[in-house]
Amino acid sequence: MLKKILKRTFLILLLAFIVIQFIRPTKNKAEGMSNNDISKVYAVPAEVQSILKTSCYDCHSNNTVYPWYAEIQPVAWWLNEHISDGKKDLNFSEFAGYRIRRQYKKLEEINDLVKKGEMPLESYLWIHKNAKLNDQQKLVLANWVTSVRDTIKANYPADSLIRKK
Repeated sequence: MLKKILKRTFLILLLAFIVIQFIRPTKNKAEGMSNNDISKVYAVPAEVQSILKTSCYDCHSNNTVYPWYAEIQPVAWWLNEHISDGKKDLNFSEFAGYRIRRQYKKLEEINDLVKKGEMPLESYLWIHKNAKLNDQQKLVLANWVTSVRDTIKANYPADSLIRKK
């Protein structure tokens, strides 16, 4: 009796697993570079661009490079939610479309999160070992972020960069 129940349960779970393979989220793949890409308004040196592509763009741009396991449900759903959340917080492909105050704030957040080791996320680094930032890469990124923020600060009034309380 128990054997029969276990077999039936296994078959139901197997069938459910097969059925969910046909329910797929939309891939995060844009055609070409967005007109609002950060590189359209700020100089992004090759070294910084390389760091961003390797460690940030999968979750924070309109173009994700998907691993093989992204084809398996429910993993693809989890990845899709992760990417959606990342893009909601910061999207380098749409960065130029942000208000200047938000750009300024996001750059500050990049610096803080990278310095604290909170970005890239630990869960991302489990599989993407090459995305882990070493001290030199963190310094390169911090210097670039600081220079972009200084450029913004030089071109906009201070009260336009800070949210009034």
